[in-house]
Amino acid sequence: MKRSALVLLLFLARLLAAGQPVPYGHNPAAGHYQTVRGIKLYYETYGAGPPLLLLHGNGGSIASFQHNIAYFARRYRVIAVDSRAHGRSVDAGDSLSFEMMADDFAALLTSLRIDSANVIGWSDGGISALALALRHPAKVRRLVATGANLAPDSTALTPALWLQQQRSYRENQGRARTTPAQKNDWKVFLLDVFQPNIPLAALRRVGAPALIVAGDGDVITLEHTVAIYRHLPRARLWVVPNSGHGTLIEHADEFNRTADEFFRAQAIPARPH
Repeated sequence: MKRSALVLLLFLARLLAAGQPVPYGHNPAAGHYQTVRGIKLYYETYGAGPPLLLLHGNGGSIASFQHNIAYFARRYRVIAVDSRAHGRSVDAGDSLSFEMMADDFAALLTSLRIDSANVIGWSDGGISALALALRHPAKVRRLVATGANLAPDSTALTPALWLQQQRSYRENQGRARTTPAQKNDWKVFLLDVFQPNIPLAALRRVGAPALIVAGDGDVITLEHTVAIYRHLPRARLWVVPNSGHGTLIEHADEFNRTADEFFRAQAIPARPH
């Protein structure tokens, strides 16, 4: 075992023995920075085995996976990433897109000498997982996307969420933003107001098997989630009962088991279209 992995295991063992939670997102024993595409991307690694990339949602961070990392670290080499402009990944640019983030994740895997990985993406992370499979198909073995959407309008978002976003945009678009934090927060907010813009038909090019997940009370409409599933050649659909947008938190144990079973299942044949 490499020395770095041993140090990490000892660190985590001490935390568990002391009854302290692992500080996911701020764990010096697991954290690293990697310069990719002109930014410093922060990520943490846990466990050993086949690589598993975790992608959080808008405004989130690695800490979003606090109910999932320990489970998957038993079997996988978990790579949890702070997306650019999120968490500890600093991005001074004035624009942000899902395509940029997908390219970041592909570059990170390449820098870690990982040819391909399983991927779990939540919300914006689910969008990024699908974008990664489209733009860098060789990098994705299988993907699980929960609460993902491909359009920023009322065809994909529930009316309440879409109206809330539009109202917030109108009320705040003229405000001055002078600090880096204010500018960054606005950039992150705008990401979901105007993006993503991925045609459903483009999903037919995704070769990786996909598990498409949503809560039955999700902020993504069920019709849109089903449309994503139907346009993917090799996909399964799971609508989680009694769940909102946070399936992997609200039903963490079931989500973890189901995603793990999907990653380890036999070949998933393509459906006829």
